[in-house]
Parts: sequence; structure tokens; C-alpha cells
Amino acid sequence: MLNFAPSSGQFPRACASRDALLSGECCPSWEGDGSACGASTGRGFCEDVEVSQEPHGPQYPFTGLDDREKWPLVFYNRTCQCTGNFMGFNCGDCKFGLFGVNCNERRQSLRRNIFHLSRAERIRLVSYLNLAKQTISQDYVVPTGTYREMDNGSTPLFTDVSVYDVFVWMHYYVSRNTLLGGPGNVWTNVDFAHWAPGFLPWHRVYLLHWEHEIRKLTGDMSFSIPYWDWRDAEGCDVCTDELMGDRHPQDPNFLSPGSVFSSWRVLCSRPEVYNSRGVLCDARPEGPLRRNPGNHNPNVVQRLPTSADVELALGLTNYDTGALDRTANMSFRNTLEGFGDPRSGMGNSSRMSLHAALHVFMNGTMSSVQGSANDPVFLLHHAFVDCLYEEWLRRHRPALSQYPESNAPIGHNGGYFMVPFLPLHRNREFFISSKDLGYEYSLLLNANQRLSESMVPYLEALRGVWGWLLLAAVCGGLLSVALAALIMHIQYRHSTSTWMHVRKWRNLFALPEREPLIFSPDKEETGYSYQSTM
Repeated sequence: MLNFAPSSGQFPRACASRDALLSGECCPSWEGDGSACGASTGRGFCEDVEVSQEPHGPQYPFTGLDDREKWPLVFYNRTCQCTGNFMGFNCGDCKFGLFGVNCNERRQSLRRNIFHLSRAERIRLVSYLNLAKQTISQDYVVPTGTYREMDNGSTPLFTDVSVYDVFVWMHYYVSRNTLLGGPGNVWTNVDFAHWAPGFLPWHRVYLLHWEHEIRKLTGDMSFSIPYWDWRDAEGCDVCTDELMGDRHPQDPNFLSPGSVFSSWRVLCSRPEVYNSRGVLCDARPEGPLRRNPGNHNPNVVQRLPTSADVELALGLTNYDTGALDRTANMSFRNTLEGFGDPRSGMGNSSRMSLHAALHVFMNGTMSSVQGSANDPVFLLHHAFVDCLYEEWLRRHRPALSQYPESNAPIGHNGGYFMVPFLPLHRNREFFISSKDLGYEYSLLLNANQRLSESMVPYLEALRGVWGWLLLAAVCGGLLSVALAALIMHIQYRHSTSTWMHVRKWRNLFALPEREPLIFSPDKEETGYSYQSTM
């Protein structure tokens, strides 16, 4: 059972109580005015949840067996519905891209290539990640049992986790198998955030909330998630101790002890154990991060994705097609997710590519769908996947009707609320440009802006040594002046000395001049010439 603390949620603390579960109401008060959902100041109101009634596809043939069906009705049928620019489970936050007391200040953050960060920015990134991993979340708790195991809300089963691990748990929970009752009795062909149209919008919201939590934790409102551009990479070039952690020198399956991430402990990374027992992950530590990039099964992934692979995907005009799952042909979503062949666009490929290829290539914690978010490489990877999603949206400018409203796999229809987010978000709401959500990617800037942004680490390095360069220049100048003064002093002092008399030395070694040093237009001129290839 959880220890309650002040909160401000995926399962907000105020909504994890017996009373809240039995009433089905998650409408916490906003501390700004003390009223539920900030109603007294018009920020929002506690209202009934209206879920989409559109039919889902045949991939999931059950009803009433999974807590995630028609999210969040199994747990809550009344939640805060925020007005205007306000957002959050208690309407205490601003919508993405908005800031200020009244949420009326628009700002656009920039997600940058991780290799364009200065050394100070890289240190800050690793520090923030580690702080999030070590800090218990004051906003959220996570369930360790199903609603049925909670006696339909009478016996709440929740636990504390860190700010970072809230998001590890969320990624596990949204992709876990359906428990049909009893050990080993599960339905595996289900995922509320993968293998279907909601893959890209869901991960977009996931990153936005993760970014938001880091900002609240650190007070750094300028923080944004960097991305790893893995096109044409020959290996894991972010796997260094300065960044995401190098290999362990004795065992390549683990991280180098020189990396702060080597001390991290993973959770929710053993789906086969949970399935065999017929239970949920209980959020207990399960050992260190594992990673061995490149030592994967080559029959599943041949190589890291190339620029050509990405370009074919970006050229596909349809967001999704057919059954809207892993079999979809000529589907941008399915090809980018990695189940469409990047050479032909045909679905259900025998080898994984693009997004999925990266997960397999990392060969460790990242290669498990449910546990992959334990590895901080996950964030850099998915930021780049989101960047490619954004590039496709800008290139093709799809109508909102391109996102399917019905017959997608369960959880993926346009009007379906994303599992397990509270506050609630519908899939179709994030089938829009990142600019409308307050962020941009440096990769998508114009050429001059990209050049300026990529120079940041070099300018930072120059600033770091500027004082020494200035000191060296001053010392060099003083030395030059002193040397010149010394030479002039010696010349003046010995100007009348016989052995220093210039004319005498010239006469001693002078030779008769046989031919004047003049050029004749009658003679052919020869010599070296310099040519430029510029």
C-alpha cells in the first residue's frame, strides 16, 4: 500500500484512495483556489467522462476483461474537464506550449541533436535524468494490482516510484498483455500504444509529459529533450560515459562503472514472469540496466536504419492503411514503427526496421517493449521518431480525417482516450504539428538556423578557453615588445663597433656584379605559379 504525500497525474495520489475508487471520481482540488478542478476561478469543472463508442478492430475479441478498455471508466467515470488554456488532472497546469500564472504566455522550445549540446548541457541532461530517477514522485503513484484484485476499489493497491519510473511503468502498463485469469492465461495480441495508428500520437504525449515533469522537478523551464539522429550510424554513438553509458570492460552486457546509469535498477522488465504468474508488475527493482548494442539477432535486424530507409517512409502519403495494424501496406505509421519494409512499404515484414530496429539493435533492456523505457536511450530515440513524425506531417499536411475514427485496434481510434494518461487526451488531438504544441526540432529549421544551432558546442568550448587565449595573446605581445626593445638596445649600443659595422662586412664579401637585375621583355619568363581549386 502507498504512503500518501502532498501531490499536485497518472493515478494522482488524491485519486488513489478507497473513497475515490469507490465513487469513481477523480476531481482533486487545485491548491490555487481550494476548489475541485479550480472551479471557483473557472479553470475547470468535475464532469462525466464521455468515451468513444466507435467499434474497434477484430484484433482484440474480448469485452470487460481489461482495465484499460474504454479508459478510464473502470477506475473513474468523472474527472476534471479543463477550460481555455488550462490542463492537468486538477486543471492546475497549462496546456503544452503555454506558460505563466494564467497560462497565456506562448513559448516554443527547441529539441536539439544531442551532439550539438555543449558540454555543460550534456552534463545537465545526465544530472536531470539521474535526479528524476532518484526522486520519489509527489504527483503520481502506480497500481500493483488489477481493479479486480483491489476488490473493485475497496482495497487500493498502489506504490510509490520515482519521477522517472512513473514513465517506465506507464510504458509497461500501456503495452502489457491482457490477463485473462490464472497463471499463464494471457492475450498477447494487444497493445494500447503500439502496432497501430496511436503509436505516434501516444509517444508524442508521453514525451511532452515527461518533459513537463522534468521542468517541474528542476525548475528549469528551458529544458527540452534532445534527440539522437541514428540514420546511417555504424553503432551506438551515444553510448559513451559522458552521455548514455559505455560498455562494461569486463561484461559487455552491462554499462561501464564510469557511467551514472550503471547504478540504475530497472522495473517492469520481465513480462514472461508476470504472464506466467498472471499478475501485474509490482514495480520492484529487478536488477541493473542491460545493453549490448550490435550483438543482436541479425535475422531480425540486419543493420541500423539508413537515410534511404527514412526517406521512403517519409514519402508514403497515407498515414495508415488496411487493418491499421502490423500488416498495413504503404502505411507511413507502420513503416516508421518498423513493421513495414523500408524498401517497398509492404507490411508484416520478416525483418524489423526504423523504430523497431533500434530497440532490437540495443540488445538488452531496450529490446523488451514493456521494459524499454528503463533505458535513457529510449528518450533520445523516441524524440527522433517524433521528429520524423513531425517532418511527415509538414510534408504532407494531412487532413484530420486521415486519422481513423473507427475499426483501429483497441485503444487506437481517434476518439479513444490514451491509456493510462490522467489528464485525459484523445488520439486525434495529437495528429497536429509540434508547433501547435509549443516545440520545434533543430533538424527542421532552415539551413542558416541549423548551422547556427550546430555551432553551439564549439562556441561554448571557445568561451571556456577564451580567458586563456586572451592571456596568451597579452603575454605574447609583451614578450614581442620586450624582445624588440632588447634588439634595438643592442644595435644602438654597438652601432660604432668595428665587428658590427654593416658596410665593412658588405665590402668584405661583395662580388662583382656581372649582370644588372633587370627584366628584359625579350627574355622568356619562367617560374612557379599558384592555382586555387576553390
